[in-house]
Amino acid sequence: MSFLELKDIKTHFPVRTGMFGGKATEAVKAVNGVTLTINQGEILGLVGESGCGKSTLSRTIMQLIPATSGAVVLEGQNLSALPQHEVRRRRLDFQMIFQDPYASLNPRMTVHSTLAEAIRQRHKDAKGTVLDQRIAALMERVGLDQRFMKKYPHEFSGGQRQRIAIARALAPEPKLILADEPVSALDVSIQSQILNLLLELRKDLNLTMIFISHDLSVVRYLADNIAVMNQGEIVEYGEAEEIFNNAQHSYTQKLLKAIPHIQHSA
Repeated sequence: MSFLELKDIKTHFPVRTGMFGGKATEAVKAVNGVTLTINQGEILGLVGESGCGKSTLSRTIMQLIPATSGAVVLEGQNLSALPQHEVRRRRLDFQMIFQDPYASLNPRMTVHSTLAEAIRQRHKDAKGTVLDQRIAALMERVGLDQRFMKKYPHEFSGGQRQRIAIARALAPEPKLILADEPVSALDVSIQSQILNLLLELRKDLNLTMIFISHDLSVVRYLADNIAVMNQGEIVEYGEAEEIFNNAQHSYTQKLLKAIPHIQHSA
C-alpha cells in the first residue's frame, strides 16, 4: 500500500462577476486533476514556477484548503472525507515547513515556548524536566545550541530561524513533512546546510517528504522523484536524474534551461 496517494485532486476557486459579486460563473483551476503516489521514506520534489498551483496543492494535502473533488489518502485513510475534528487529530502525522520562518514563528514566543506548544500536541502531559529534555533534544537534532531555548525569533539568523521552524514541525513526531520553498529566502551557503539537514532527518526518522520549489537544481540535490507542475496539472513525473537527463515535456525543458550555468573562459 502506498504511503500517500493523491487521486484526481481538483481545487477550484469560484470567480464571482457583477458589481455586487453575484453568481460564480467561472472558476480558477488552481489544482486541476493531480494524481500522484508517494512511498514511505520518499522525497518527492514538486517543481514549477510561481502561480502554477504548488502551494495550493500542498495546502490541499494538509487539509487547510478543501479539495473541490478527489481524495487525499494517507496510509489508506481518505483525509478528504474525515470530519474536521478527525482531521485535526490526523494532522499530527503531517506537518508543514514554510518559506519564511520569521513570518511563521510567533515573535512573542521563545524557542522553548514554541517547541513546548508543538510537543504537547502529541504529548499533552509533558512538563518540567521531561519537557525541557525533549526541547533540548529537538534543538540538538536540528543543529541548534540548547542554551538558546529562551531566546526569541528576532535574535536568530534566517538559517537558524528555519532550523527552529523545522524543529517545530518535527515536535509532534509526524510521518510526512511538506516543505514549501523552505530555502528560497536563505543565502546559498545556508541553503546547502538546510538541505543536508533535511536529508539527515529523512534518513534518521524515515520521514516522507514533499519538497516544493521553483528551483530544479535545489530539488535535484534532495529528491528521489520529481513532479513538474504547470497551470494546475502535473505535466511530467519521473526519477530525479531521468528528469534532468531526459526531460520530455517542453515546460520541463524550459525550467532546465533557466538553471544558471557557470561559463568557463578559455
